[in-house]
Amino acid sequence: MAEDIKPGTGSSKNPLLILLMITNIVTMSAVAYFQWRFMELESKRPDLATLLKEGQSDEGATDEAKAQVSVSEEKLLQLESFTVNLAQGDGPRRYLRLDAVLKMSDDAKKEEFEARKPQIRDTIISILNTKRADDLLKKEGKDYLKEEIKSSINSYLVDGRVEDVYYISFQIN
Repeated sequence: MAEDIKPGTGSSKNPLLILLMITNIVTMSAVAYFQWRFMELESKRPDLATLLKEGQSDEGATDEAKAQVSVSEEKLLQLESFTVNLAQGDGPRRYLRLDAVLKMSDDAKKEEFEARKPQIRDTIISILNTKRADDLLKKEGKDYLKEEIKSSINSYLVDGRVEDVYYISFQIN
């Protein structure tokens, strides 16, 4: 007769391998659950464009909604996109694409901002034209650029001032 296979000796499973597989399945399930929860929360979070639109159209909101928006709303003024040549270093010609939002103080007037928009754009373009790509690739360079933009714009604003500059996109090619 053919070989007799004794039960338990031929194809027995390693208990450590089974334990590791169960641990792996539980861990992967937990990771998948937390990723799903994070993505669900992220999908409910409003983007900057929505916040800007809500800040401009408060007229039809209820008192409770107005209070909530006024607490979270800051005077954010979005600038049009900038595409400028950077100062040439030793390498090839480089340029910068920048989308930015200015955070204005509470006493700032939108009318003054609109009237000075060409002056603000000219100031920012002039500042960006003096920068080299190597300077702007570092975090310190980007932070210094923010401070330089703020101080330059604040030098000629009458009502209010720029409190901060937020980069929405910052691309060097």
